[in-house]
Amino acid sequence: MFGALIRFLNQRSQRISSAALIVAFFSLISRLFGLWRDRLLAGQFGASRTLDIYFAAFKVPDLVYNLLIVGAISSAFIPIFYERLTKDKNEAWQFAANVLNVLIFALIIFSAVLMIFAPQLINLVAPGFDSASKELAIKISRILFLSPLLLGISAFAAALLQAFSKFLITALAPIFYNLGIIFGIVYLTPRYGIWGLAHGVIIGALLHFLIQVPALAGTGFRLRALLNFKESGLIKMAKLWLPRTLSLLAFQINGVFLTAIASILATGSIAIFHFADNLRWVPIGIVGIAFSTAAFPAMSLSYAQGKKDLFLKRFSLAVKQAMFIVIPLSLFIFALRAQIIGIVLRTGNFSVQDARLTAAMLGIFAFGIFAAALFPIFTRAFFAFQNTRTPVIINVVSMVINIVLAVVFVWFFSKYTSVSGILGLPLSVVISSIINVIWHWIDLKKHVGDFGINGIKKSFLKILVAGAIAVAFIYLGLYIFSFIFNMTGVIGLLLATLGAGSLGVIVYLLVVFAFGMEEISMLNIPASLLNWRGIENPESEFGGHSLDDQY
Repeated sequence: MFGALIRFLNQRSQRISSAALIVAFFSLISRLFGLWRDRLLAGQFGASRTLDIYFAAFKVPDLVYNLLIVGAISSAFIPIFYERLTKDKNEAWQFAANVLNVLIFALIIFSAVLMIFAPQLINLVAPGFDSASKELAIKISRILFLSPLLLGISAFAAALLQAFSKFLITALAPIFYNLGIIFGIVYLTPRYGIWGLAHGVIIGALLHFLIQVPALAGTGFRLRALLNFKESGLIKMAKLWLPRTLSLLAFQINGVFLTAIASILATGSIAIFHFADNLRWVPIGIVGIAFSTAAFPAMSLSYAQGKKDLFLKRFSLAVKQAMFIVIPLSLFIFALRAQIIGIVLRTGNFSVQDARLTAAMLGIFAFGIFAAALFPIFTRAFFAFQNTRTPVIINVVSMVINIVLAVVFVWFFSKYTSVSGILGLPLSVVISSIINVIWHWIDLKKHVGDFGINGIKKSFLKILVAGAIAVAFIYLGLYIFSFIFNMTGVIGLLLATLGAGSLGVIVYLLVVFAFGMEEISMLNIPASLLNWRGIENPESEFGGHSLDDQY
């Protein structure tokens, strides 16, 4: 039985859609655990200063993770690893081992330096905190600096596994990360307070790494006593990494700035903003991250083999399939925003007023979810042909736009309207996200030419129409189910929301099937039914993307 489990976890995904669906499914499970985590936090602490401190302290180590880990691994390692693997397998493994050793060394040094300067960093993140709150946030952030080291090793393992199309095991890791945090909330927080939260994060990061160790060993990777900072692949990787890191730095500065604005508003504003933002990231993580993660190795391999047409087909397919899921999800979230907040957060010390404000923020966020989900697919397309400079320029300018709009909107709402000024934060994020993805679209066309633009536009319009029709049925379902279920209780609200949401999904699928959209083939609908409607599987044109056939 154990052997069967190992084989199941080590299975390879041969198609972009199957890999994306695996990542999306387990991302959904992870996000559900994340929502449970947020519900426990909301019930335990409410929109309080304690939770503000926790989220503010989390920002500093999160900066290390995003700059050193996400920047290096996601944008640079896989393309260069493929280049080495196509020439010399042993050289590729030496390169991988050296990258891991250098990454660990850099994380230790960088984390140590930032731990020293934690007071100054917390002052930037939360200028509105009093001295006692700042002191506690500093201490918590220093404990949390263990997580980037563990997550860094784990992210390297995930990148290597994804290079060999092993997406299942890497998709499981975030679930264990959330389980560790939940363990901290349930079992450690009652005894240790906010320190229990911090220790739960460390436990989750450790589990995130350990779950991938057996599969990593199965790829053929072995630790080696290498620490060569002058290795040519590492230098090339650093050149690709630096622009990507500047891009991520822009996003981190943006996040720090928005947190800083929230810190000077009413108590609990940071917590409310983060709760709404976490919910926004559910569809982005399920769709955008899943499809960009699944498509990136395929696009990178196509580029490494000199097959531009195949690269463009895979990119276009990933965009259309991502839109097929994320656009209706965005519309559904807007329609069900109050119900979602009621189910996820309305418990314990989280008040009705807090819930209404969070729902309003989520409703605004919903209009930009599609753009935020498509953004990583576009940036990964640039990374696949080793262009990290263009996304940097776009992201930095988008950050400036976001910050300027945030200041203007918060000031305007606070001074001239009766609504909370914090609603200016999600509005600025939505506008800057849409500008960002449109700009990526325009520049990608300049670099690679037509990437199936007309097909993407047609799919977008059909999906939008189908989603709008489905939303109308969701509202109808809510009206009908309000007479059946007691929606003042969590169970009744959950059943009514599931019923209305299910009705929306069914209507959406029926409409896109009536439109004859090829994207529906990714759902593994029987071929006879698809053939009857004249729908073909677009992935059959270029087959799989695994390394199995070559190595």
